[in-house]
Amino acid sequence: MSGSKKKKITKAEQLKQLQEEEEKRLREAEEARLKFEKELERLEKQRIEKEKWQQLEKKDLERRPEELEELYSLEECFPEAEKLKQDSRSLSQWNHYIQCDGSPDPSVPQEMNTFISLWKEETNETFETVIEKSKLVLQLIEKLKLMLLETAPHDLREKNITQYEGSISELQELLHLKFNIATEILLRQASTLADLDNGNMEKIIQDENVTLYVWANLKKNPRYKSVRFSNTKTGFEIPRILATSDIALRLLHTHYDHVTPLPSAPAQSPSPTPRPLSAGSQLCKGEAESTADADGPEDQADSKPRERGSVFIQEEERKVDEQGDPEVQMASVEKEAKAAEGDLEMKLLSEMVAAAQLDLIKNAPEKPEVSESKEVDLCQFTILGGVYHLDILELPPQCKPVKGWMMVEILKEGLQKFAYPPEITEDFETENAFPPVEVTLQIQEKVTFFEEPVVARWDAEGKYWRTDGISDVYYSSEDRLVSFKLETFGPVTLMQDTHINMPYQSWELRPLGMNKALLTVTTVFTEIQIQIKENLCVLASIKVKDKEHGSVLEGKWMAPVPFIIALKETGLNIFPTVYSHFYVAINNKVPLVEMKAYQQMALLSSAFAFGWSKWNTLCNSTNVVFKVRETLTEEHPIDIPNWALFMFSGDRAWRLKINEESESFSEALGEETEFHSTLYHMVKDAASKEAVEKVRSSSCQFVDSVCYMLLSTRVLSYS
Repeated sequence: MSGSKKKKITKAEQLKQLQEEEEKRLREAEEARLKFEKELERLEKQRIEKEKWQQLEKKDLERRPEELEELYSLEECFPEAEKLKQDSRSLSQWNHYIQCDGSPDPSVPQEMNTFISLWKEETNETFETVIEKSKLVLQLIEKLKLMLLETAPHDLREKNITQYEGSISELQELLHLKFNIATEILLRQASTLADLDNGNMEKIIQDENVTLYVWANLKKNPRYKSVRFSNTKTGFEIPRILATSDIALRLLHTHYDHVTPLPSAPAQSPSPTPRPLSAGSQLCKGEAESTADADGPEDQADSKPRERGSVFIQEEERKVDEQGDPEVQMASVEKEAKAAEGDLEMKLLSEMVAAAQLDLIKNAPEKPEVSESKEVDLCQFTILGGVYHLDILELPPQCKPVKGWMMVEILKEGLQKFAYPPEITEDFETENAFPPVEVTLQIQEKVTFFEEPVVARWDAEGKYWRTDGISDVYYSSEDRLVSFKLETFGPVTLMQDTHINMPYQSWELRPLGMNKALLTVTTVFTEIQIQIKENLCVLASIKVKDKEHGSVLEGKWMAPVPFIIALKETGLNIFPTVYSHFYVAINNKVPLVEMKAYQQMALLSSAFAFGWSKWNTLCNSTNVVFKVRETLTEEHPIDIPNWALFMFSGDRAWRLKINEESESFSEALGEETEFHSTLYHMVKDAASKEAVEKVRSSSCQFVDSVCYMLLSTRVLSYS
């Protein structure tokens, strides 16, 4: 019974319990007070920060017009650079005209038509002669392609584009036809060129653009099934049916691609209307149209100066009436009018340049369709190392010596392909009478494959590359050989994933002195360094797996457009297309913000280095984040402690409080800093006088080249 009774609480215990409750109440009250004070402190801090932000915004708005005006004056370098390009193209045409070297001007259709017609009439050209002539033809094709790529959209009319593309196609087709005719002439002499050991003819003819391997089966020995060309590993393993046939094997390796049709332009925003007259006069014409529609051409021409600056000219005319001496006053008016026209011309050119720059970083809205599963998507894969034209040819009648003369029967139908496998196979007992032919190809030294190449064959009917009909592909990166079995002969090529080096792991742009900069792009497979000087670029170095990797492009200075083409052709592709976002997971930024960032980075590139930041992927698409530091010397220390992080939204730039090692991302403004309307003025705040002077003295061509390389690599979206 005593155990079931409740234990009585003593007075001491009651007092202790009351004390504990009182302490708990006081502690909770203290915690609530502290929490309230912290909240007040937070709100006060927030209020102060808001007031500070509002003050900074007010200050920014007050100086914004002045900053934008200064930025616009610096950005005049872009239309100035474009004008220099136009002058250079005009000078190039003039230099070609005064040289009178007999080569046609590719921009003049009459000269191109004459050149093509005259070459068609030439007959009995040997392969060596055609190869020599091909150098000029390939130069003309290259010039035409560069004119299509380098000429600003507003300077290209639709008829010019059609003319250039038509000339390219005609030259490509005629060049291949000439190679076929020259091959036939060579094969007619096969018996006189036969090898003394095996009795068959083997010939290799090559230069920097073309390599011909040809083998004529004169002996038709059924045991001679392995064809290997002298001092090479290139060759064929042929079946018995071919070893006993009257055939020739030809491997014509063109180091260029004249098989794939020219790419059609992707759907983009409409380009400015082509203007046959000067940019300034055309703008003035547009402004005067509303009042000059009813006038004749002469009236419109007369009205343009008055319409362009009517207020100014009226004031000047009043001065003439009041002050007399009309000749002096009219001269002044004409001078001012010309200056106004020049300003208008540069303004229009600036708008057109900006539109062209924006087009470089726009993404196509739709992915191109691929009709068949075996068709190669040429937006996803790139042809490297040219095209291998593999042909089994019927051996033409051979030359025969007759009474001191060489007699030969010339077939009207010309060079004929040997059908393999033949369409009708009823006379053959086994199904394996026509097995695939094994082919071994040597890969060009200048081409870099980071993975096993994709082997594709040309579908002449469908006009596309396809991967079926090819089996047992073997690739040796050390020996630079690829072998495979081919069911049907025709053009074959090797391809690599266009985006194998995308997205980039990091990037950096740093000055190397006045009007010199180095752009470094690091990918999974390689590190590519591009040096930019004035209006030229060069491949400074390339590393593969942290080891120096040689390239034929090292030391060759080129203009940006041909330089980019050359890098792509060697497999060093770090240049996205308008379709690349369909194939690469990217950190896509608003095009206008991205373009403005590249423009202002280029303006600062003579004195400031820029680099990749991991936080760029965490901010939204309307902002970009990158590292910035002043760099006045060429030294590049490994440890760079003074990088600062900047955020830019196109119309506002500020220094971030965080650094690259911070635990989390924040858009908070850096201590004791302000924000500005432009990246240029934000960087200028902490810049030395020497750095600012370098920026303001930068060459327009250098700034334009840096901007073009940044727009072409799109490091802010593809890193």
